[in-house]
Amino acid sequence: MASALISRAWRRFLKPSLLSSGFTPSIFNPLISSQQCVDRYPSPNVSVSPFKPSQFVIYNLEFCRSVGSLSNFQLVVHISTSPSRLGQDKENKNQSSSNVSSGGDISWVDLYLPRLVQPYARLARLDKPIGTWLLLWPCVWSITLAAPPGHLPDFKMLALFGCGAFLLRGAGCTINDLIDRDIDTKVVRTKLRPVASGILTPFQGLSFLGFQLLLGLGILLQLNNYSRVLGASSLLLVFSYPLMKRFTFWPQAFLGLTFNWGALLGWAAIKGNLDSSIVLPLYASGVCWTLVYDTIYAHQDKEDDLKVGVKSTALRFGDSTKGWLTGFGIASLSGLALSGFNAELGWPYYAFLGVASGHLGWQIWTVDLSSRSDCNRKFVSNKWYGAIIFGGILAGRLSS
Repeated sequence: MASALISRAWRRFLKPSLLSSGFTPSIFNPLISSQQCVDRYPSPNVSVSPFKPSQFVIYNLEFCRSVGSLSNFQLVVHISTSPSRLGQDKENKNQSSSNVSSGGDISWVDLYLPRLVQPYARLARLDKPIGTWLLLWPCVWSITLAAPPGHLPDFKMLALFGCGAFLLRGAGCTINDLIDRDIDTKVVRTKLRPVASGILTPFQGLSFLGFQLLLGLGILLQLNNYSRVLGASSLLLVFSYPLMKRFTFWPQAFLGLTFNWGALLGWAAIKGNLDSSIVLPLYASGVCWTLVYDTIYAHQDKEDDLKVGVKSTALRFGDSTKGWLTGFGIASLSGLALSGFNAELGWPYYAFLGVASGHLGWQIWTVDLSSRSDCNRKFVSNKWYGAIIFGGILAGRLSS
């Protein structure tokens, strides 16, 4: 009954000239099998003729057949009044398929930023904020540790370091892409980066880097003199890190020294000095933590790294990776415990530390090192590990 009503409405919608041409529209009936549908429409593209140019209609029937599963059967009817529109739709579909197959992902950068700005946003990795979180957490830990017992951390300083981490991480990515532009073209995950793909020239990248560093300098000048010198000295690590993969199997350790500099700087920004009994164990724990998450991250590129000839801890550890990561995880948690003990944090800190150890253990023992997607998921989850440690330091400071 319903099928007859729909057929009648369809006939009223079509012009008489179409019906007189002998074309009879069929109504999709979900009760007939997929095989019957294929027999009924042997060709995926059905053209109806003759048509006048102004009445040109193309019916494109696409069938997705799954034996025994009606939910997988789809009927798509595409009506176009212009042959050029059909060609445009096919071209857009092909471009979309090409972007997906080449690893391009649609992000908020593509949706909301002006086209002229998008390459610079990707160069600074604005579409991938995980790097900013990993750079920020050691700063936040240190600032919170430096707070007086029973008090919240300095919110102004947290905001300054948040902006600084955002800018410095972007500058580090720009430096990395400029130095590695020849290598990036040979690695599947990185070949679409703005400089490697040729969207931006090296001169444009350098100009953007100068802009980033200028803004970072504005943040640094808000700190005390001791912190200014300490912060400026980190640039040596920032500029030299991208070169390490060419000379040593331990570039992840060098990244740890760079990314956790905030563990020293945050304390110095509050206190105007460094308490080695607190900040050095915190810094060392951060370096070991970086060795864990960045080795997992490096397993995504190990095949390409072998072809290109660059080094990483993923290649150095090989099948023994999880054993090494377990050792680094234990060292990181031990350093955090020692730092909290010397800072006289309250008991809630150690409860949070137990939760963090569970999270780190889950990462290490469940990660599939042969799966790029799982390595990336475990890598990104480290923002929550950092948040757990921050929550523990905050609770421990307020209760001390």
